[in-house]
Amino acid sequence: MLIDHRTYTVKPGKMAQQLEIYEKLGFPVQVRHIGQPLAYLQAESGDLNTLVHLWVYESAADREKRRAAMMQDPDWKTYLKESAAAGCLDAQRTSLMVPVKFAPIKR
Repeated sequence: MLIDHRTYTVKPGKMAQQLEIYEKLGFPVQVRHIGQPLAYLQAESGDLNTLVHLWVYESAADREKRRAAMMQDPDWKTYLKESAAAGCLDAQRTSLMVPVKFAPIKR
């Protein structure tokens, strides 16, 4: 199992706009290609302008295949265009992680 841990920093005052664009245009496409996320979280304390997504894949090859299909989807391209035009995101960090043997993720 491979977990794609993504942290996005949203510009101050732009969280509601980013979530609206993603909910309408991005999330349906990702679910279609990748499946439901393990988690999709918004910060309540600490770095308040932060979103975290956790996506589960069988392997690096599975991730590559699913993401390649998503990148070819015209609906995903529409989301990327709208998101870029809105200019809500400031930074993105992606970490690929695996569960430790004594605390497996059960889906």
